[in-house]
Amino acid sequence: MEDKYALISTLVGAIVLAFVFGFIAQRLRLSPIVGYLLAGVAVGPYSPGFIADVELALQLSEIGVILLMFGVGLKISVDDIWSVRWIAVPGSIFHTLLSGGLGCLVGLVLGLPFLESAILGASVSVASTIVFLRALEDRKLMKTEAGRIGVSWLLIEDLLIVLSIVVLPALVWSLSAEDANISPWRIAGALGVTFAKIVGFIALIMVVGARVFPWLIIQIAHTKSRELLSLGTLALALGVAWAAYYWFDASFALGAFLGGLALNGSKFSHKVAEDSLPLRDTFAVLFFVAVGMLFDPGVLLRQPLMVATIVSVVIFGKAGLAYLLMRAMKQPPHASVVLALGLAQIGEFSFVLAALGLQLNVMSMETHNLILAAAMISIALNPFLLRLAPEPPLVRAPPKPAPGESVA
Repeated sequence: MEDKYALISTLVGAIVLAFVFGFIAQRLRLSPIVGYLLAGVAVGPYSPGFIADVELALQLSEIGVILLMFGVGLKISVDDIWSVRWIAVPGSIFHTLLSGGLGCLVGLVLGLPFLESAILGASVSVASTIVFLRALEDRKLMKTEAGRIGVSWLLIEDLLIVLSIVVLPALVWSLSAEDANISPWRIAGALGVTFAKIVGFIALIMVVGARVFPWLIIQIAHTKSRELLSLGTLALALGVAWAAYYWFDASFALGAFLGGLALNGSKFSHKVAEDSLPLRDTFAVLFFVAVGMLFDPGVLLRQPLMVATIVSVVIFGKAGLAYLLMRAMKQPPHASVVLALGLAQIGEFSFVLAALGLQLNVMSMETHNLILAAAMISIALNPFLLRLAPEPPLVRAPPKPAPGESVA
């Protein structure tokens, strides 16, 4: 009976507990993501009581990643990135590299192998777009200079992590040779083949897809059927993701992202993003619940110093690097503090990278638990950290001249 209804049991347990824990987290002024992760812990194999099907939850979470990446592609604003390009582009690239290097160094000091340390570094280098955007909206900072820089910064960061997700399998394959002679040419060759496939896929989507996908959505929209538009959007996201995986050896995430990017700026892109939001939110919640199911809370007791070290890198290391980079680019203190505190957390793509490390057998479950612990702690603390940011300075209007006084 349990096997027959494993999918229904998993969905019911995940969604109901995600709602309960998410509501409690929201009432405690925490990010709901913390509640979703705790819901996963509650139905996971490391907690007593009902245990959901982890394999089914992970497959459902893949759909969450696909729709999450599709949404990122839909919302990227090239104009916004271009307007702050001299700040967001170099700042994001340097911050990601420096944060990743710091995390990798910590991993090596903790005794992890180099590749595992590199994945740890990449995982702690990327902040949660969802957490930061919600924080900006709560403080009404989306339309400010700090908000524009922050959004563009995170979008570029997401692009870098997508690239890491694409490159990592090829890199692991090239390093997993049975012989001890691992040539740099072999690594370069493996990466070259992967990049050639990816470039071919990107060219196909951006040249053909950018013309076909908007036309297809317009034809569906003309039917005036909301159900067909939602179904067509889902079919497009899942179909492109599957094509990227099956024919081009790319990740589902990259395919979905490019599918969303091909639709970006089209006549109905905002309508597509709006209609697909409930479905994307639901599967994104399932993604966080599935991640929580993999988390072993016992790591907090087994490795308290390692957890504290990684959390310190995420909160103090990343925030400090972001603040210094912003000030080096002559940005005002307020914008620098807001961005620094907003980046002092890790989230959804950290989970994707850590899960990929597990799938490729280059990351231990203990390191995976350390990353999840750091993510949960940093996400929980982030709203409180952002309250420390000063209010944006008011722009005062020039005083009005007194009656009879001439204006210079």
